[in-house]
Amino acid sequence: MDDLLLRRVRPGLGGELADVRVNDGRVTAITEPGSTGFAARVVDGHGGTLLPGLVDAHVHLVQWATSRRRIPLDAARSAGEAVELLLAHLLATPAPQTELVVGAGFRDALWLDKPHKDLLQRALPGRAVALFSADLHTLWLSPAALKLIGRDHPTGVLLEGDCMTATAQLPTAAIDVQDRWVAEAVAAAAARGVTQIVDYEYADTVADWTRRGAPAARISCVIARYLLDQTIERGHRTGDVLPDSGGLLTVGPFKLFVDGSLNTRTAYCHDPYPGVDSPGLLELPPAELVPLLQRAFDHGLLPAVHAIGDRANTIALDAFEEVGCPGRIEHAQLLSPEDVPRFAALGVIAAVQPAHQPDDRDVADRHWHGRTARAFPYRSLLESGARLEFGSDAPVAPLDPWDGIASAVARTDDDRPPWHPEQSIPFADALAASSGGRRGVAVGDVADLVVTATDPSGLSPADLRALPVTATIVDGHVTHQV
Repeated sequence: MDDLLLRRVRPGLGGELADVRVNDGRVTAITEPGSTGFAARVVDGHGGTLLPGLVDAHVHLVQWATSRRRIPLDAARSAGEAVELLLAHLLATPAPQTELVVGAGFRDALWLDKPHKDLLQRALPGRAVALFSADLHTLWLSPAALKLIGRDHPTGVLLEGDCMTATAQLPTAAIDVQDRWVAEAVAAAAARGVTQIVDYEYADTVADWTRRGAPAARISCVIARYLLDQTIERGHRTGDVLPDSGGLLTVGPFKLFVDGSLNTRTAYCHDPYPGVDSPGLLELPPAELVPLLQRAFDHGLLPAVHAIGDRANTIALDAFEEVGCPGRIEHAQLLSPEDVPRFAALGVIAAVQPAHQPDDRDVADRHWHGRTARAFPYRSLLESGARLEFGSDAPVAPLDPWDGIASAVARTDDDRPPWHPEQSIPFADALAASSGGRRGVAVGDVADLVVTATDPSGLSPADLRALPVTATIVDGHVTHQV
């Protein structure tokens, strides 16, 4: 389908009513309402606002698709409550005794008790249980689940590298089932106006997406560290369009981890966490990080470096400066003041996830006490000239850019006052950070577009999060319409 006519839409924030014509994946005309001419498909925008399509710049797609089917534990205020939620769910929705019980979303950084395999054994004797933390950096396993993957562990609570390795060893749904779940998750993202997703799944995303075929969004396939040599052998470079994908699949950046996470208290900081001597976990020291960045950049792969703690961000920025390459820092949650202007100076994108800020404000107040004025510092980064790109980090937060935009603007997601409101950013800037930098719709633009039921710029945070999406268009093709 090469011709599309969008009737009765308002291009851009505060735009006037118009008809917009799309041909061969481009916006070709913006005219007065009631324009004539053939179009293979007509979409009535009902006076809604036409905006650039939304981009989620950080998603773990298989884990997000799977987590939509896991037992939710985000309401648990203790390890004991997490077990109670698990039992209540299984009572309401029984599962076969031989089936792995999987829950997700717990945040133990504020718990007074501690997760332990014995708690799961007492509640579900002999059952294999795997519970994922909200940040995916902790995996809580029962004795039977440990046995299932051929491991023993004193507590059953695995962190960071151990967590990720064990996650890969757990039983999963068949590939065709996973692919169906992923397709459903991408379709759900399209219903929220998403036209592009950067897939950070810790897997061979290039092979996986080549197998899945054309998706309902553009997909950027991130390269995991263990696939660097194979990717170089394939001749893939960041930005390359993958064959037979209709231009929708591209090679993404090369992902590396410098540290862990705030909730797991493994984000690598200049100062130790309260009550302990540890400043967090350094996953990749400079002596290893710099050669990896250099090798990737020499072969056309732009680095995406996970750094959450302030010391991890310093190390990552130092590495970018030493190699002399552009790239991305994923998360950038706590920054030293002197590091803020370095993002723009070095051409490093601050790829951040605004929904994490209201989710983590209580944990930050406790574990980054006295430093939170420089936590999630979106306005400081923006004013320094840095480029912000928003993502969700789904399943850490839901794959819904409107939630992230509302969080960046309001600095809260409930009835509490904004947390460090001095770091909020204007709506137009938040929207641009969720649209790949695009700030409007003009003739000649790529036809990755979203029609919202109303102009979002004057909405409250609650209304932004519930904003109806009338239509989503990717490369001139309608992927969602109501």
